[in-house]
This record gives sequence, structure tokens and C-alpha cells, in this order.
Amino acid sequence: MPSPVICFGQQPCGFFPRRFLYAKFVTARRLQSEIGGEIVFFYHDSDHDPRETQTTMRHRKTDEPQTLNFAFVNKTQRKWSPLFAKRVPADWSANTARQLPVYVAPHCVDVFKQVRAANVADFCLEMYRGLGLLEGIRVVRSGDPAVRRAACDITDCFVDVPHEGEIVRARRMPDGSLGLHEGGDKYVTLPPAPMTKEQISPTRDSRLGWMQSVIHCTHYIAGAGEQAYLNKADAPEINFLTRDPIDRSDEAWTEICSPDPK
Repeated sequence: MPSPVICFGQQPCGFFPRRFLYAKFVTARRLQSEIGGEIVFFYHDSDHDPRETQTTMRHRKTDEPQTLNFAFVNKTQRKWSPLFAKRVPADWSANTARQLPVYVAPHCVDVFKQVRAANVADFCLEMYRGLGLLEGIRVVRSGDPAVRRAACDITDCFVDVPHEGEIVRARRMPDGSLGLHEGGDKYVTLPPAPMTKEQISPTRDSRLGWMQSVIHCTHYIAGAGEQAYLNKADAPEINFLTRDPIDRSDEAWTEICSPDPK
């Protein structure tokens, strides 16, 4: 029997991770304690949606929620650049650090201040590392050119291409053209361009098979929403598990090495 490979996936989901991501870490570690093996975090930093990194925290005195997010260098980058290519403005970290003490404990502010990262995906990942979440866990990034080269071929995909001085994540349309989603059924059509595997990342529907062709996991932990759209027939060899429940799942987890979700 092969050694278990326990995997879960997530986009960068806040500079303090959302509580549902923390619950996936907890679930994976609990499963590892039961069956052994390796834990792999599939970090989907190719996603481009700026809403993914919204971070909702609660005021330490009033308990009122407040949502913060990264600032973005320009409109093109905010709307369409993959998260690994959204640059962190020079003054964003210092400005945000001044706001944090009313929402998180001093040790969490210290972790935030120590992060030096040029882009949004790197910043989130280094925060998760500083919070102690990545200890002993292998991270596989969908934006990594080596991962993309190793993955299976897909036609249902996004393609990273240059546009207006930025790298943008364009949807490959059914006719083979490339489009940037404007909302609803509106797209900005881009001129045809040659593409290599290093530019290609999966859509929601092709992500599972693409990921599995690289990671070859035996167990996959998913949230309820993810379970609803995963096409498990793409990877019948995987044992699928639902992550442990956690309250206020969409808010930020702002502790360090808490043993269990509360």
C-alpha cells in the first residue's frame, strides 16, 4: 500500500486565513495522526479574484466585524492579474499594521510586520507560515511553472498573458479565443497569442484532475461548498473527506498554533 498523501486546496484567502482554511489544516493533521503519511497544501495562487483575499476580523472590544483587503497597484491588476502577480504597494503593509491592534493580539501584529513579500500570494503564504500553520506541510502552488509543466494537458483553462503592462489571467473560450471577464456574460476579447504549459492554470471544473496529476493524493479534504462542485469521477482513486466544522467560517483566524477550531 502506498503511503497516504493527505491533500487540501485553497486560494490565498486573506492575509489572516479564513477560519474554514484553518479547519482544513486541523482536519488534515488529525487524519495524519490516525493514518500517517504526508500532508500537501495545494495553494491555488493562480486565482485572480480580489475578493478572495478579503480579511474579516472582529474589534477586540466591541466585537464588530471589519473587512480589510490588499490595496492594488492599478485596475488591470486588481481585476485580472493572478494573485501571484498582484503586487503589494509599498505603503500598504505599514498602513494596515497601524489598524491591526484593535482587531488582533500583539503577537499577531508582530507576525504581520515581519512579512516581506512582493505579491499578494506570497504575502498570504508567509503569514500562514508565521502563524505556524505550515509546519511539516508540503506546499504545491498552481502558479509554479514546474508544477504546470508536470500537470496533465487541459483545454478548460485560464492562460496567463500580457495585457496593458501586466500579466492577466484570461479565460480560454470554447472557440479558442481568450477573454477577460467583465461581469455577467461580458468579456474583453484579447488577440490570439501562443501559449505554453507554463502559462496554463485550471478552471474550477478542471482543477481536481489537473491537481491530482501532479500530487497523486490518496485523501482530499474539502469544505461543503467544494464538495458540491467537485467532479469526483475525475479522480476515483481519492478518498474524499469533509473538513471539520468551524463557526464563523468566513471570518479570519487570528491565533497562533491553536490546537482546535473553536
